[in-house]
Amino acid sequence: MTFNGRDLISIRDFSKEEIYHILDIAQGMVPIAKGEKRSDILKDHILATFFFEPSTRTRLSFESAMHRLCGNVINISGVEGTSLVKGESLADTIRMADAYSDVIVLRHPHEGAGRLAALHADKPVINGGDGAGQHPTQTLLDLFTIREAFGKVEGMNVALVGDLKFGRTVHSLSYALALLGANIHLVAPPILQMPKESMDHLAGLGHKPMASERLEDVIPKVDVVYMTRIQKERFDDPTMYARIAKLFTMNNEMLKNAKDDMIILHPLPRVDEIHPEVDQTPHAWYFKQAFYGVPVRMAILALLLGVVK
Repeated sequence: MTFNGRDLISIRDFSKEEIYHILDIAQGMVPIAKGEKRSDILKDHILATFFFEPSTRTRLSFESAMHRLCGNVINISGVEGTSLVKGESLADTIRMADAYSDVIVLRHPHEGAGRLAALHADKPVINGGDGAGQHPTQTLLDLFTIREAFGKVEGMNVALVGDLKFGRTVHSLSYALALLGANIHLVAPPILQMPKESMDHLAGLGHKPMASERLEDVIPKVDVVYMTRIQKERFDDPTMYARIAKLFTMNNEMLKNAKDDMIILHPLPRVDEIHPEVDQTPHAWYFKQAFYGVPVRMAILALLLGVVK
């Protein structure tokens, strides 16, 4: 397995063995991410974070990961203040970032932007989310969280809930879960079900997910409930949005029939889809999940920069 100098654009670019290797390296990074140990393996390295869409967890966890390993960060948040407002192309912006840094993380509203950036950079490019496309580093931390909870991913029953059509996190995660041998339940209204392209990728792996429109029917069967936000901005009719959003709201009443060790994950931010009362239950793993973004992204940076193998 060779990671040095590679791009991370889609989870489909990595094999099952490579994914597990990243998770293994991340496991060793946890004490450093917590500040219990110190490492300077990325000293003299510079990370450029280019976020042209809002981000809290992805941007901050990448920056935290770099600082924990004694690296440096340069960043752009938003188009304002860049030459993009003057008409500079994304390709030229990436060429400049390539000259100023050793690795680039890009978040962009247009699907395919990560792949485009990789074509114009000699340094590794990491896709931090591209429109409704892919979010591979989120997938890796999701897998890491599931393995932390159960010791494995294979054979786990995972429900992906909410906006499966436009949610890039579930597009990446569904493929990885199928690749690693998990069982997938797709819980969404028909208008927000998984797009055909993603279903075709799953079929290519020999996996046929189970579909449902009712979260209540699925909760007793699964080990993991992966909630996502119903995206209000995707609806022209606010009444339709309100009706659908209410169908996919997790509360303590719904957890009465859950397995004792079932965990709830969410890529965050949440709006109304998980009631705050759920935070106090042992099922709530979404804030642990957010923390695991630091060791996982530490592992990714260290591998792509060639300081660990």
